[in-house]
Amino acid sequence: MQAIAAHLAFSGRTAAEAVANNKLRAGLTSLGILFGVASVIAMLAIGNGAEQEILSQMRLLGANNVVITPIVEQTEGKVQSDDDGKKDAKRFTPGLTYLDAESIRREIPDVSATSSEVVINSVITREGHHRSGKLVGVDSGYFRLMNLNVVQGARFATRHFAESSPVAIIGQGVKARFFTTQDPIGRTIKVGNEWLTVVGVLEDRKVSAETAQRLGIRDANMDVYVPLPTMLLRYRNRGEVTQQEMEQAASELNSSSDSTETDDQRAEKRNYNQLDKVIVQVDQAALVPSVANVVQRMLQRRHNDVTDFEISVPELLLKQEQRTKTIFNVVLGSIASISLIVGGIGIMNIMLASILERIKEIGVRRAVGATQADILAQFLSEAVMISLAGGIAGIVLGGVLSYAIQRIAHISTIVSVASVVVAFGVSVAVGLVFGIMPASRAAKQDPIVCLRYE
Repeated sequence: MQAIAAHLAFSGRTAAEAVANNKLRAGLTSLGILFGVASVIAMLAIGNGAEQEILSQMRLLGANNVVITPIVEQTEGKVQSDDDGKKDAKRFTPGLTYLDAESIRREIPDVSATSSEVVINSVITREGHHRSGKLVGVDSGYFRLMNLNVVQGARFATRHFAESSPVAIIGQGVKARFFTTQDPIGRTIKVGNEWLTVVGVLEDRKVSAETAQRLGIRDANMDVYVPLPTMLLRYRNRGEVTQQEMEQAASELNSSSDSTETDDQRAEKRNYNQLDKVIVQVDQAALVPSVANVVQRMLQRRHNDVTDFEISVPELLLKQEQRTKTIFNVVLGSIASISLIVGGIGIMNIMLASILERIKEIGVRRAVGATQADILAQFLSEAVMISLAGGIAGIVLGGVLSYAIQRIAHISTIVSVASVVVAFGVSVAVGLVFGIMPASRAAKQDPIVCLRYE
């Protein structure tokens, strides 16, 4: 064992001396390995970052969830004649209601829970400061299904729902804006025309505006949450038409339209749906598509065959996006791997040329007692050393590239230990694979021919 170790150490020293004597040539030879390893590490870092981003988005949307949202009609066009209206009479639909959510939870066996949501635009006021914000009415399972954690205070209690209590859970942004130096728990905040007592504060959830818009979620940091019965009783229940709303509609019909009205305000007036979203949690991931299909048919029947709702399965959409990114990363990784092959061919080419330059050295070593195995180990060690140097430099460059991509392109990148180990192993393997043939050829040289070589 000691003899083998001494033999390898001697071969390594000899190879190091040869590389040191030809620094420029060795450096240029290792460039192919350097850029190949750097490219592979950067591609793997992009792939890992994309995977982590998709997993975090899945956590944002909740596992095994089916999301139902209403479609608010905003069509424009010419008025049809009476005859056409009789032929194609518009069917009545109650819109998305709390009864729909309860029926889904009660009638479909594979549904573990449902959660309803109502959102209205409002104004948040406290101690002379105010700003516009979203008031969100939710039921008891909402925070669990949407993976929203309360870091101060507590979630809504059962009595809050039973009594339609004027209580609220606020986001970190609302706390930072209206409770800069005070503990918000137990204090009041005015939302719209109602004073609400703060019972909880949500954890800070850092979600970019682009991600929130793409996923169809809001920035929870600037939301105020109230129990759903509180929203329907104290604020607005679109499932009921009040005398005030009829008088307001009549006055707007008689007066000219307000040109300053925003799209959100016009959509709010046209929205007859009691709920703005229903989240359905399924027991098993494999059952999500079939449950979504059953929910589609159930709501179609309950809404008198009017498709005034939309069903989406976030997990399937994100998995499809993940597959697309995986294919993209495999293609880029394959292209980057070509650099490793080119670098290996470069090593083999230089080592073959090196044999002709050092043929007398081979003859002298053989003449003083070196065996074919000694010559093979020397040239193979030299090839591995060049490849290994390029691999180590490539790992460093790959880390720098990953950081630069994250800062410049705003793409999440993660350099994992596994990718570094793989890159290191690949660089050694390239040196062995592409160095074995030149080393074998050097070992098989006839010592007498080598000594006579001019």
